[in-house]
Amino acid sequence: MTAQPPFDELVRDHGARVWRVCRGVLAPADADDAWSETFLAALRAYPDLPADADHGAWLATIAYRKAIDVVRARRRRAVPTADRDDRSSSWGQPDNGPDPDLVEAVRALPEKQRRAVTLHYLADLPYAQVAAELGGSSEAARRAASDGIRALRKRLARVPTEGQR
Repeated sequence: MTAQPPFDELVRDHGARVWRVCRGVLAPADADDAWSETFLAALRAYPDLPADADHGAWLATIAYRKAIDVVRARRRRAVPTADRDDRSSSWGQPDNGPDPDLVEAVRALPEKQRRAVTLHYLADLPYAQVAAELGGSSEAARRAASDGIRALRKRLARVPTEGQR
């Protein structure tokens, strides 16, 4: 049985090859880190490596995997952007902002009506999906939304209700 060479010989004999693999995948600064990570991982696994293993191929494989790990990690990280615009957007809002009376009237609706009105009229969901969210039938969702709109009209006196016609 052949004894493994000392680990520092592996670093000396195969360091340039590992660097080329890392540099082939990564920028120089990241390649340095991947090179170090390669030899740290190899040092931990070295005692269990079979004596007849191809050290160069083994280290090149570890280096490639470490380099790919760096690429994958970079994809998961947030990317800094230029200066942010912290001003709020008025897109989709009337020039004066939301009508405070309407906002208050919607908040005053019973929960089921408020949710039905919001889901159907603001989120533009069909009654079947509103019913799935609220629990119940499509007819019940339609009724809750209708009752909510009627209550809003009455409270805001924008559109006459049947009793006012």
